[in-house]
Amino acid sequence: MNAAAGTTPPGTSSERQAAQWVRGMFGEIAPRYDFLNHLLSFSIDREWRKALLKSLEPVLQRPDARALDLCCGTGDVLLDLRRATTGLVIGADFCHPMLITASQKAKRRGFHAPLIEADALQLPLAGDSLDAIAIAFGFRNLANYNSGLRELYRVLKPGGMLAILEFSHPPGLFMRTAYGFYSNMILPAVGALVSGSRDAYTYLPESVRKFPPATELCGMMSGEGFRETKFQLLTGGIAALHTGFK
Repeated sequence: MNAAAGTTPPGTSSERQAAQWVRGMFGEIAPRYDFLNHLLSFSIDREWRKALLKSLEPVLQRPDARALDLCCGTGDVLLDLRRATTGLVIGADFCHPMLITASQKAKRRGFHAPLIEADALQLPLAGDSLDAIAIAFGFRNLANYNSGLRELYRVLKPGGMLAILEFSHPPGLFMRTAYGFYSNMILPAVGALVSGSRDAYTYLPESVRKFPPATELCGMMSGEGFRETKFQLLTGGIAALHTGFK
């Protein structure tokens, strides 16, 4: 399996086109995104997010911790982070409809969320300014993975922590076969039926197929300067939690 420099949606030939395609696609499915996430994952995504938050606990408990939920989507991880720290929590995404949904969700829960509409490859944040960055199921959609890692490294403080929760490639034959059938046959059909966008739920499993294996992503993180990099396979390797420090 060859790792791409970044996501490659159908019909795109440049990083700019890829970013525009992904932004538009997520804008289309934003109204049904939460429902489909829980439905299509059988709500296992909730347990995966718990693992993400647990990995970040040591840095979130620092006095005046500053945390970023990058590619925050509709804000589930953003709200989890807010409950886990007394410090500042920021959400960032480059898809405006997703940010609208995140803002509405935060207000319903009594939390005014500072939200930034920004590309993950060019964050409007100062260097050495964050204690923690969480990115859940958004990293594989970046137009350039190495550029993304460099930008995350830039904005983290020395000693700051990055946690990437992302779909991966199950190592076992049974899980790999079963997940392959589900993601290629069932997920596109159900996703298209509920969201009205077949393109989105055809792209999503294809983006997972093209994404680097967990071992390779871990190596990429180390190559961009992160230390103590490691990963944990979740649910038989369907997802992986990657962590590293600046």
